[in-house]
Amino acid sequence: MKRRTVEDVMTRNVVTVTEDTPFAEIAGAMAEHRVSAVPVLDEDGRLAGIVTEADLLRKEEYRGGAEPRRLTLRRHAKAEAKAGAVDARGLMSRPVVTVPPHTSIAQAARLLNTHGFKAVPVVKNGHLAGIVARRDLLQVFHRSDTDIRDEIINDVLICRLWQDPADVHVRVQEGVVHLTGRVEQKSLIPIIVRMTAATEGVVDVVHTLGFDHDDTRPTPYPRA
Repeated sequence: MKRRTVEDVMTRNVVTVTEDTPFAEIAGAMAEHRVSAVPVLDEDGRLAGIVTEADLLRKEEYRGGAEPRRLTLRRHAKAEAKAGAVDARGLMSRPVVTVPPHTSIAQAARLLNTHGFKAVPVVKNGHLAGIVARRDLLQVFHRSDTDIRDEIINDVLICRLWQDPADVHVRVQEGVVHLTGRVEQKSLIPIIVRMTAATEGVVDVVHTLGFDHDDTRPTPYPRA
């Protein structure tokens, strides 16, 4: 079961800026290319930081001397500094949270959700290789029902579990997998369901699988 990685879905032609790029130019680039963040590269072409929409909006938040509430003293100081920034050097956040190209889609999704990021830079050997956004990760669900069904039958049932596909009927509709039929041992059912759910593109798994032998109950010792 081949798992796609960040390298398979990331954007390679990344919009970047340098540390000296002016505020207005950064805002213009983000608006023109419809991106929520731009990596900042140093003079050696290495990732120095990242500027996000939130960083740019600090200037508007503090316009006219207004002080946003509910910020700790430390966060307020950082936000105020960004509000007064005129270039990427003053705007960017660092150190930058990054991922290597071999990161799994699931790991990248968890990282974005944990940190509340919309995108994260992909770094290989110290250099920017791309950027991966939430919308990129959604590509795993852009699979046809036929592709999903074929993988479940050929990879999950036949290759990995050695099950006869005639015993388990697989139907996929809009990414939802329906499993019917019978297996020899009851303990196989949760394994089949779990491995089916782990298949890329699967939205949900519904099953009415039966079994011939309940091997989940302990075998009683014969009485003397």
